[in-house]
Amino acid sequence: MAEDKETTAAAKTNLTRVRLTRNNISVLGGFIALMSLVSILMLIAMDMLSGRDNPYLGILTYIIVPSFLVFGLVLIPVGMLWERRRRRKLAPDQIEPYPHLDLNNPRQRRRLLATVTALIVFLMISAGGSYQAYHYSESVGFCGQVCHTPMKPEFTAYQVSPHARVACVECHVGSGATWYARAKLNGAHQLVGVIFGDYPRPIPTPVKNMRPARETCEQCHWPEKYYGTQMKIFNHYGYDEANTLRQFRLLINVGGGSPTNGPVSGIHWHMNIANDISFISTDDHRQNISYVRQKDRYGNVVEYFGPGAQLTPEQIDSGEKRRMSCIDCHNRPTHIYLSPDQAINDSFSAGKLDVGLPYLKQQSVLALSQPYKSTDEAVGQIAASLDSYYKSKYPDVYANKGESIKQATREVQRIYQTYFFPEMKVNWQTYPNNVGHYYFQGCFRCHDGQHTSKDGKVIRSECNICHTVEGQTEGGRPVATNGTFSHPIDLSDKKWVNCTDCHTGKGLSTH
Repeated sequence: MAEDKETTAAAKTNLTRVRLTRNNISVLGGFIALMSLVSILMLIAMDMLSGRDNPYLGILTYIIVPSFLVFGLVLIPVGMLWERRRRRKLAPDQIEPYPHLDLNNPRQRRRLLATVTALIVFLMISAGGSYQAYHYSESVGFCGQVCHTPMKPEFTAYQVSPHARVACVECHVGSGATWYARAKLNGAHQLVGVIFGDYPRPIPTPVKNMRPARETCEQCHWPEKYYGTQMKIFNHYGYDEANTLRQFRLLINVGGGSPTNGPVSGIHWHMNIANDISFISTDDHRQNISYVRQKDRYGNVVEYFGPGAQLTPEQIDSGEKRRMSCIDCHNRPTHIYLSPDQAINDSFSAGKLDVGLPYLKQQSVLALSQPYKSTDEAVGQIAASLDSYYKSKYPDVYANKGESIKQATREVQRIYQTYFFPEMKVNWQTYPNNVGHYYFQGCFRCHDGQHTSKDGKVIRSECNICHTVEGQTEGGRPVATNGTFSHPIDLSDKKWVNCTDCHTGKGLSTH
């Protein structure tokens, strides 16, 4: 009996001399950390040797696998603490004491040097990995391709936009740690939605928590600069057999917004720093503006009310007033979805479509405007519709211009895949574009001639406020303009007709 007790005591004493890392939790943590480190090194090598950006490889290399590495390292001390608590059930003299550091001991000096060296190497690797994770999380591939389905429309439209070479974070985050942290916290919430498929279709706009334009857009664009008058040419192709070109050359009165750099005039008058223009809209897309407040540099205030708006002073005070900024007109600076009408016009102008194919504008817009359940269905139906139309209606053209018809089919399919996303319920009508007033109300949200003040002042709607017609042709023949737009149809008997009443973006309306 005495021998058994001595054996048990000896076993307990030997147990206390075993390292605290000799437990299942610490061993598991060390195994996870080692495998993660090996995986990270392999993934970095793959990333460097691949020669191209892969968003999924990046998120795996710099975010997911390092998370497992950290998790494994955390498990090691957790297991050691658990093991020490377990050993506390032994007698006090049987518990191994905490290690004693004695630098006079050569063995301990070597161990300390090895530990410090490993710690420095690990911290350097961690610092490099953290920077790569930060850098990658700010990349265009991470923003646009990781969450493939919800972000596909935005990423695709971004790639053909004027800002296709500007990183997403330049506009959506900007500089500074505060907005970076806010963006990542918001991104974590969105990631949870993507994992569980709980995200809106389509993504709603405008973005409510978007950083102010003066802190993002104005880092590149200078709103106080005087731009004067700029020439812009608009090409519109007809829905007739000859796809007749109607061309308009307009002088756009951009003007400027600062008296120190030039006259405060033109469209950029709205951005005059001395002016304070605010408004109240009655819809989420800021398309129906019922109230406009203008305060000039001298403190004079004029309030304009939209047609039928009956707002009391209390409603105005409690309403969500927004001070006008660049983004209220240039609300689609990057993620631009062109209408079928405009997209086909641009393709004709770029020489991607043969203007000699009869009724090509009409048939292309018709094919793009049909409701499709999926992109694959649309691609197939577009090819079938154009092929069958020319085969049945124009057999001679079909026989002689077969390659032009195939090229037109490929181009129309490309347009659909660039601006239409039925899986996300997104197309050009989803997001109104406030620049101009051809397909959407745009400028006419306020400049409709019907926003009036109580003393009779009106927000003007004359065409020459913003632009002057420099020239106009139809089918190559000049059209007399006298500085104003000459509409192909006489609208003199129409008092309140806006462009959007007829120009629907998917063909002319019948009324």
